[in-house]
Amino acid sequence: MVMDVMAAAARIEEAGGRVIHMEVGQPAAPAPSTAIAAAKAALALGRIGYTEALGVPSLRARIARHYAESYGLAIEPARIVVTTGSSAGFMLAFLALFEPGDRVAVTEPGYPPYRNILTALGCEPVAVEISAATRWALTVEALLAAHRKKPLAGVIVASPANPTGTMVAGDTLGQLIRACAEAGIKFISDEIYHGLDYAFPAVTAAKFSDHVVVINSFSKYFCMTGWRIGWMVLPERLVRPVERLQQNFAISVPTLSQVAAEAAFDGRAEMERVKRGYEENRKILIEGLPEAGLDKFVPVDGAFYLYADVSRFSDDSFDFARRMLEETHIAATPGVDFDSKRGQNFLRFCFAGSTAEMREAVARIGGWLSKQG
Repeated sequence: MVMDVMAAAARIEEAGGRVIHMEVGQPAAPAPSTAIAAAKAALALGRIGYTEALGVPSLRARIARHYAESYGLAIEPARIVVTTGSSAGFMLAFLALFEPGDRVAVTEPGYPPYRNILTALGCEPVAVEISAATRWALTVEALLAAHRKKPLAGVIVASPANPTGTMVAGDTLGQLIRACAEAGIKFISDEIYHGLDYAFPAVTAAKFSDHVVVINSFSKYFCMTGWRIGWMVLPERLVRPVERLQQNFAISVPTLSQVAAEAAFDGRAEMERVKRGYEENRKILIEGLPEAGLDKFVPVDGAFYLYADVSRFSDDSFDFARRMLEETHIAATPGVDFDSKRGQNFLRFCFAGSTAEMREAVARIGGWLSKQG
């Protein structure tokens, strides 16, 4: 339904209105200048050809170095696969790990493409409800209960998560991974919002096991959404199967994006400044929305999302989002995109825009809600 919101926002803008976009999970900042400069230099050389299916060796080595620098982990470059964004990473992981008919646990609320891709591949996504009682994080108990009901082949855990922005603490993540190993449940860790953590540091699943699949991306922290570049950390046994899949699907990941991605690691100082802007935006929403009337929302641990309960004003989040867009020119995503059962009570606000926009959004929402009765 977010696409419907985007289309309605576009119509308002075509008519001359100014919309504050808080519906799409996309950074407003550009890629690091180091990445852009490297891409320009590569273009100047003229020829942009295929690369190895697993990715440019120097980029794979640089990603491995990132794990040593950021997490203190020694990851062999041979276990790293460069992908066309995290989206391709999910498809490759699902195809390498699962067979048609396999049941794979996903949290509800959660990122819709998990279940959509699984369904398209003939697998069965199994929704496991999360709630405020567990800080909107999956627990060992809830996962194993679903497994006892009917065996699961795998589970996908995101931290920081979309749409909630909540994170799984390191000890809880370790417990989940150990429980999955004992139960024979394959573990996929979505870490595309790593680097954007505010409440406490994000911990990679690779710390706890060499048998998990980690998926990450340059889209969020490095602000490279349209470059479509990500990576996977795989168990050794999966590298060759994923390589064969990648050879057939794409031959290789776009060369220019790989060149830019390698250089992006040298632009971390820029990205940390962007992150500080997100932290300021987070503070504006956390402090301002309760005064505006939206005083119930999920803890904002990381990423750039605030998941707010709007049930005080409506039991139809899509209609609420539509009216808010029409009357305040603020676009947000209805919770029904993320949660089929309780999503009608929630909206997701993305705070990846400018600080000035966040202040204006809070003021507009407050004025509008004061008239809702």
